[in-house]
Amino acid sequence: MSEPLMTTYKRLPVTFARGEGVWLWDDAGTRYLDALAGIAVCGLGHAHPAVRDALCEQAGLLVHTSNIYRIAEQERLGALLTDLAGMDRVFFGNSGAEANEAAIKLARLYAHQRGVEHPAILVMENSFHGRTLATLTATGNRRVQAGFEPLVQGFVRVPYNDIGAVETAAANRKNIVAILVEPIQGEGGINIPGDDYLPALRRICDREGWLLILDEIQTGIGRTGRWFAFQHTEIVPDVMTLAKALGNGVPIGACVARGAAAEVFGPGTHGSTFGGNPLACRAARAVLETIAAQGLVEHAATQGAALRDAFRASLARVPGVVAVRGRGLMLGIELDRPCAELVMSALSAGLLINVTAERVIRLLPPLIIEPDQATHLVEVLSTLIRRFLTAP
Repeated sequence: MSEPLMTTYKRLPVTFARGEGVWLWDDAGTRYLDALAGIAVCGLGHAHPAVRDALCEQAGLLVHTSNIYRIAEQERLGALLTDLAGMDRVFFGNSGAEANEAAIKLARLYAHQRGVEHPAILVMENSFHGRTLATLTATGNRRVQAGFEPLVQGFVRVPYNDIGAVETAAANRKNIVAILVEPIQGEGGINIPGDDYLPALRRICDREGWLLILDEIQTGIGRTGRWFAFQHTEIVPDVMTLAKALGNGVPIGACVARGAAAEVFGPGTHGSTFGGNPLACRAARAVLETIAAQGLVEHAATQGAALRDAFRASLARVPGVVAVRGRGLMLGIELDRPCAELVMSALSAGLLINVTAERVIRLLPPLIIEPDQATHLVEVLSTLIRRFLTAP
């Protein structure tokens, strides 16, 4: 029988049968420490009882009705999110790409309502915003765009963490209406901008009348040691996109807005058949309530700093280690050479990691990771890195 699935992924040779907390077991019974959390999705780890119970209860009551009716769970989740973010309104979709599509449409409609006929959105090099036609055009990675031309018009690209380049664009392009940017670039290699980067972007947006749109799909929901990464500063975006950890594996995305941006959409201007259905929203509410009740945002900050410091100490004198960087439980270990083969080495050692930007080991462990598990992660991965860098 031929393979029934389209080959959109080069899958690793392992199939997981069950999970509990930070651990996964494959179908042969081998245990793995999950230091990737489904790429920043399973913040509460696997099979968390609060999420399990919420899903079971809601599935027994109501799964779907449609957004042509009021949805109580959607309204409850929206109130929680806007309160945590200090923002006004939210649109729910099913993924991060959908959340970013909503934000892009919102920015364009915002512009047209103000008489801008051909609006452009400022985006960054090395960014990642999704794989729909608009979001892959916004993405600063030519490899994900190749073969899908013609791309969507209306984007202007500048280097990340370069305010001078943004100022130049502002001076030369009068049709820019928004900036779309990740507070920390995840797929781009765990790139952390300078402390004044987001505040400077906020000042430029205020001066020019642009919307500041933050893609917090990977950084949001406690990952960096704050509920949202922008909260490491004093600014608030006009629009923020979320997904990944919001549902702990249940598909849900959100486009959150405030002020004038929150009033742009009206009936008929955007929608989603499945977005914000009772099941997904009940799961997401359980995630937010559990993170708050267990103090996991603060735990991510302290455990993440300890993990970063432990890796720095363990790898301090290892030739070939360029940098260990991160914020909260979003960590990157940059090497001086491509290191994708470490993913398989780690898998053989019972550890799940990821390599992005060719040379950066990306670690996104669940927010619930405990000190002894973090110690195990440091010991196993440091050994693998040393072995890799000294191999003939």
